[in-house]
Amino acid sequence: QVQLVESGGGFVQPGGSLKLSCEASGSIFNIYDMGWYRQAPGKQRELVASITKDGITNYLDSVKGRFTISRDNAKNTTYLQMNSLKPEDAALYYCNADVRPGLSMRTRGYWGQGTQVTVSS
Repeated sequence: QVQLVESGGGFVQPGGSLKLSCEASGSIFNIYDMGWYRQAPGKQRELVASITKDGITNYLDSVKGRFTISRDNAKNTTYLQMNSLKPEDAALYYCNADVRPGLSMRTRGYWGQGTQVTVSS
């Protein structure tokens, strides 16, 4: 069984910063792509940023230059540094990872429980 646990969400004023963390644990043979999604009330979940095992990154256009995704493969952890936060960044942020639990098992996507980010003055 694989678990993803996010942390680091909270309340911040516009222009502020937060750093989210997501650690994968449990039965893990390999972790491939990792990513951060967000979902605001009444909106669809959207991909904010993703990173491959080799460190290739991809970002939502609206966060480019403000957010940075990284990962520590030794710790099975991905991070999302969010700077210059705007009210429109407020959402529930979810971590996602493509994990192969065992050598003979298929890779599948796993989700964390989400961490709330609130941006308001």
